[in-house]
Amino acid sequence: AGSQLRGIFDKINNLLSGKSVQTGGRTVSVTQHPQGLDFVHYKLAEKFVNQGEEEIAAHRDAAFPIAVVASGIWESHPRVGELFLAHLHKKCPYSVPFYPALKEGTSMEEYQRILGYQVKDSKVEEQDHFLKRMSGLICLYAVIIQVRWPYGNKQGPHPHGLDHGWRWLAQMLNMEPLADVTATLLLVFLEVCGNALVKQYQAQFWKIMLLIREDYIPRIEAITSSVQMGSLTRLKKFVEECLQKKEIPLPKGTLTSSFWKS
Repeated sequence: AGSQLRGIFDKINNLLSGKSVQTGGRTVSVTQHPQGLDFVHYKLAEKFVNQGEEEIAAHRDAAFPIAVVASGIWESHPRVGELFLAHLHKKCPYSVPFYPALKEGTSMEEYQRILGYQVKDSKVEEQDHFLKRMSGLICLYAVIIQVRWPYGNKQGPHPHGLDHGWRWLAQMLNMEPLADVTATLLLVFLEVCGNALVKQYQAQFWKIMLLIREDYIPRIEAITSSVQMGSLTRLKKFVEECLQKKEIPLPKGTLTSSFWKS
């Protein structure tokens, strides 16, 4: 409910503002230790990113409540936003977007980690699980850039707004695609952020969608094996339908004005 979300936001905001907060039966304050505030900034940013790869990866609808709190905290406490991006880019280089190349002297295991894979006891996580986590992180980022905390002063611009989404999309399309990864993450981004981008950029956005259909999808197709076709097929269908209807549906889980009255 909206009232619960306000309670969560207020608690985090109070903690970062140096007020005492009740948690787990204790009263805590960042003023209790000289590095208290730095520590809380760091851990909070890390927590938001972890929610992307865990909760949002499992339930995409969770992206909006998590992102609206993260966006509001970022607006009031910019350091959290900087650290959020640092954690996000480290866990998911595709959020930059960046495809790290294998450097001489880097072991295969280390390289898998740089690409964002979880490696435990020399075992690399399965591709499905990896793509699900990366999708959760891209989904969180795609929502954060388009939502504002409704009770903020909203005087200034969004701390990390839709122009960053436009840039992400443009940079993504300027890179050579990767099999499986590019189609999956591009689809997530368009499904979650396409509606907001089309409102802001209109004709320019439709030009990008045409470019994806005419130029970029064939490039992904050229490097995709028959077993990796699932995400590419879904991307093609989505782009085709949006171009036919000349609209992009609102993403699932969008918070309506009635939500904030709950």
